Amino acid sequence: MERSEKREFVESLAAIFAETSFVLVARNAGMTVADVSELRRKMRAAGASYKVAKNRLATRALEGTRFQGVAPMLKGPTALAWSADPVAVAKTAVEFAKTNDKFVVLGGALGTQTLNADGVKALAELPSLETLRAQLVGLIQTPATRIAGVLQAPGGQVARVLAAYAKKDAA
Repeated sequence: MERSEKREFVESLAAIFAETSFVLVARNAGMTVADVSELRRKMRAAGASYKVAKNRLATRALEGTRFQGVAPMLKGPTALAWSADPVAVAKTAVEFAKTNDKFVVLGGALGTQTLNADGVKALAELPSLETLRAQLVGLIQTPATRIAGVLQAPGGQVARVLAAYAKKDAA
């Protein structure tokens, strides 16, 4: 790589770090091309990006961003993954690491919070952003239906009481 290419790469990576909410760092020593291709395909399907970068260039791109805490993890053959949905990246990486012993999750950063491998695994166990949104909508809708039922109940009770009095008077 020439200097201009390196500079452009650092600038593009820094722009990515400015836009994303989560960065994952993983060790990928000894992975085959087929393994890396499969991982990239799974990351793309989850809406994430995966990139192998020179550690020195990645460290320069991290400078001045909220993800500076992951810079010490960049030693040896490492790769970076990122996405707007942090759970999707973590889930995909942790699931892939279970099936491939050459891929090891080192940690990551969620905003300014630096996470170790256990933190990333805990993040992977959370429901996805889509699931959380669906649960939230369900929680919002449930009280509304309950309120409607409660408001209708007194009217029904009054009608039943009046009907009982009418039957009593008729008898």
